[in-house]
Amino acid sequence: MSASGGTAGTESAAAMTTSTAPNGSLSPGPAGLARPEPRSWVTTVILLRHGRSTANTSGVLAGRTPGINLDDNGRSQATGIADRLADVAIDRIVSSPLERCQQTLAPLAAATGLTVEVDERLAEVDYGDWAGRPLRELATEPLWRTVQHHASATVFPGGESLAGVSARAVEAVRALVVPPPEEPAPPVPPDGSDGPDATDADAPDGAAKGPIARTVLICSHGDVIKALLADALGLHLDSFQRIVVAPASLSVIRYTPLRPFVERINDTGELRSLGSHPVPRLQREDPPPEDPQPVAASDAVPGGVTR
Repeated sequence: MSASGGTAGTESAAAMTTSTAPNGSLSPGPAGLARPEPRSWVTTVILLRHGRSTANTSGVLAGRTPGINLDDNGRSQATGIADRLADVAIDRIVSSPLERCQQTLAPLAAATGLTVEVDERLAEVDYGDWAGRPLRELATEPLWRTVQHHASATVFPGGESLAGVSARAVEAVRALVVPPPEEPAPPVPPDGSDGPDATDADAPDGAAKGPIARTVLICSHGDVIKALLADALGLHLDSFQRIVVAPASLSVIRYTPLRPFVERINDTGELRSLGSHPVPRLQREDPPPEDPQPVAASDAVPGGVTR
């Protein structure tokens, strides 16, 4: 702090008095005006990727193509999600507008009685000209290498950038997790008392109370959820391809005023899928040794793994 800043701080402190907030804590402010500590909050966000779709089984990058529905396995996964979350008290359900997310949430919405809210910012990546094309074919495109190694610079032809996807998704989640500001506390009585038998439960509006705790479930898409996890982990977007988010998987982030805590990533409730993940193969069966493209097993699948 500069000398001038220190002087200003001293003068300011001398001009202020200390008042007693309704919760009993001391807070600086003009005499007779309480400034209680802000009420703490914790919002747990459950990130659910939609169940397996017909595009997943056909090896096509669906993007925002209409009419992409869950396959039979995906519908079973949707029912299983409702069972897995039966003991979780969910306050809100928010979804991408696409059909496969709405279908995944139908059993859970019916079980909880909650209305599914739609947020366009949680929609699938707009892959532009890449949408509807086989992943095997896309793996030969020059942009594929950029998607793998430099996601923050990736802009899909005729579509959007991955940096833009990350920005809109993070904006949506932060709007969901932060409670609305509370009303300011009323002035403290002249005698400085809080009134007879004041408790946390009956403290005036605006007084600090116990933390606000909520749980929000979001159903979205592989790359969107990976971007949200990367943000919560403090990872650069270029590293988000290291994260795997399978269909019908659950990832959990606990948001607090100071920092987020990542508690689950890609929890599918089973381990069978660890045996192997299908990855897009190059059209050339035997690329020459000098081919700059790495083996397909090192590549992340745009849109997320297919099972």
